[in-house]
Amino acid sequence: EGITTLDACIMDEFYNCGSVCFLEKIKHPISVARKVMETTPHVMLAGSGAQQFALENGFELDDYVNPESEKAWHEWLKTSEYKPIINFENHDTIGIVALDAHGNLGGACSTSGMAYKIRGRVGDSPIIGAGLYVDNEVGACTATGTGEEVIRIAGSHLVVEKMRDGMSPEDACRYAVERMIRIRPEQSKTLQVGFIAVNKSGEYGGYCIQPGFQYAVHTNEGNVLVDARSYY
Repeated sequence: EGITTLDACIMDEFYNCGSVCFLEKIKHPISVARKVMETTPHVMLAGSGAQQFALENGFELDDYVNPESEKAWHEWLKTSEYKPIINFENHDTIGIVALDAHGNLGGACSTSGMAYKIRGRVGDSPIIGAGLYVDNEVGACTATGTGEEVIRIAGSHLVVEKMRDGMSPEDACRYAVERMIRIRPEQSKTLQVGFIAVNKSGEYGGYCIQPGFQYAVHTNEGNVLVDARSYY
């Protein structure tokens, strides 16, 4: 239908969390998710209710359609079937996990989801435990890629729990990817999912299904772009 829908969630060191999904015509969904976390007793708001909440809290309607994306959508309408087409280029997510100077963890995740998806589709990004999870005793994790696969294994929660068991962040991310592949071995050959994680000691790591996934690291020593190891 040519309408962009946005998803986001945020979680702090006290297990406080907020989420919005299927949010239309509101920029910066992560800010709306934070407002949910800080001002309501709820965790997730969806669709028109999330939009109404945003408007009542000072956010403005914005169509955020640029000429390039509109042109691509019109071209897709001419040539594609009306079903979600999964590839490495048609989805992207901004995921952040952080450890502050006081040793506290937090994270956030925001996305417009898969391109040309069936209306109503929501991926992993706004789901606490799938696209993002934070446990201040252990670590934090976020995910990107094909959200359906992340949801199936509660991916970010799984990574944090494996860090609780003593795995390094990279090994925990690899464990989640390998479980995903074990469950759906044939499908995984055409999918991309990546995890990044940080533990309570400040160690970090990532792992993905296909080559080409990078993540940025910022520390007191500076910034670095890391090529994550991959299964294939």
